[in-house]
Amino acid sequence: MVVGGGAAGLSAALVLGRSRRRTLVVDAGEPRNAPSAHMQGYLSRDGMSPADFLAEGRREIAGYGVEWRSGEVTGGAPDGADGFVLTLADGGTVRARRLVVTTGLVDELPEIDGLADRWGRDVLHCPYCHGWEVRDLPFGVVAHPTMPAHQALVVSQWSGDVTLFLHGAELSERDAALLDAAGVRVVAGEVAGLVVTDDRLTGVRLADGRVVERSVVFAGAKRLAARDGVLRQLGADLRETPFGEFVVVDETGRTSVPGVWAAGNVTGPQEQVVNAASLGYRAAATINGELLMTDLEAKAAARSGTGDPAGREGDGSAA
Repeated sequence: MVVGGGAAGLSAALVLGRSRRRTLVVDAGEPRNAPSAHMQGYLSRDGMSPADFLAEGRREIAGYGVEWRSGEVTGGAPDGADGFVLTLADGGTVRARRLVVTTGLVDELPEIDGLADRWGRDVLHCPYCHGWEVRDLPFGVVAHPTMPAHQALVVSQWSGDVTLFLHGAELSERDAALLDAAGVRVVAGEVAGLVVTDDRLTGVRLADGRVVERSVVFAGAKRLAARDGVLRQLGADLRETPFGEFVVVDETGRTSVPGVWAAGNVTGPQEQVVNAASLGYRAAATINGELLMTDLEAKAAARSGTGDPAGREGDGSAA
């Protein structure tokens, strides 16, 4: 079972379906990049709309017999030694031998008037996703409370006109020196809201009434809230980061709970669409290999009549 039908979940489902695994995807229909008109940096899909990308992914997995169900998984619990029972919001239950959680995260935005309304349009968070499209425009950057200079320094690659609004953050001497070297203007004071004219961002309004003309604002979330309710219920280990708590996974997406994998933004904030798809692929291939060997070892043990999956006779010899 794959919980979440974004890039990571669809990629996992595609690999599992092609591996002839009976697979179900349950998706709540709340993708993180829904406000964006396009996605970038995905080879051969550069500029494609997120909605079209997901629709194409659903079409592809259906061709391999993967089942799709709209809904929300509200709970999960182990079911014996080899599987899980998942509870759906509509009251139904599903049993799965292995679980891939790809439920993403929610951006908790700074409380600035008008910012959420422009999110994904001319209020942006990722220059690798949107920087080319807004290159050379006047940028504003709302400082993150724990990494105030970082985003302004990065986006200076795409525009020579960048203003960092501290919004209560404080700069170290090193940050100030780097911002000066990058030609970034620094403005102190709280940001009160955005100025919008004819449905177009035209400025940033400070609490003292000043308005700084800007065409684009980069603003990272003050906190990233992973949609990890099922992982928490199952007891998966979590780690604290500057942006919030995220599940601990190995290089294949395996969590601390046997039989449970996680991929995409539920594991961390840096997984753009192409990275999420890669992680879903890797998790699915690992799961298929694990299931294959588990079943073959059980068959071998049954045929030997020993009950020993390795086929040993109890004399200490190697399999």
